[in-house]
Amino acid sequence: MKEVNKDTLRERKELADHYKQIIKLIGEDPEREGLIKTPDRAAKAFRFLTKGYHEDPAEVLASAMFLEEDYKQMVIVKDIDFFSLCEHHILPFFGKVHVAYIPNKYITGLSKIPRIVDIFARRLQIQERLTLQIKECIQKTLDPLGVMVVIEAQHMCMQMRGAEKQNSLTTTSDFTGFFQQAKTREEFINLIKNNR
Repeated sequence: MKEVNKDTLRERKELADHYKQIIKLIGEDPEREGLIKTPDRAAKAFRFLTKGYHEDPAEVLASAMFLEEDYKQMVIVKDIDFFSLCEHHILPFFGKVHVAYIPNKYITGLSKIPRIVDIFARRLQIQERLTLQIKECIQKTLDPLGVMVVIEAQHMCMQMRGAEKQNSLTTTSDFTGFFQQAKTREEFINLIKNNR
């Protein structure tokens, strides 16, 4: 356990050193009063924002698998807030994830769905891959009759720079099994839009 802590401290110090260098390269003084602790704070924040690399989403999902006899209807967890960093500019993108699955013997604890969303989101990401990874994890771990994931997100790389479009929203979706039927997809979309 001590070795892991040493590694963590060493990695954080290396990150802080890099942040200090970045501050110098943009023309600032890292020894200025307001910036003295910034490299260490930024390193801590970056490690938090990328902690998903050190967690196993399938293990989290499987840790709360329950046998459910005959429930073959949609289980929906909607409006899951997420925050991630785009791998192209290392700028935030954030929004809502909506997940549905149709059980085939197994269900999982409802809190595990947002947990796996967080694990995948806390990595350098693109929205399309995030959608796919959440769907695949649920499909492989629970083996349901179908899974569908919809993500709606705002991307700071489009809002703060580049196109600078403040009100743009990107929507992605992916699905398996019963959700390949248009009627089932429509039911899910209607249910997640309900009460908005």
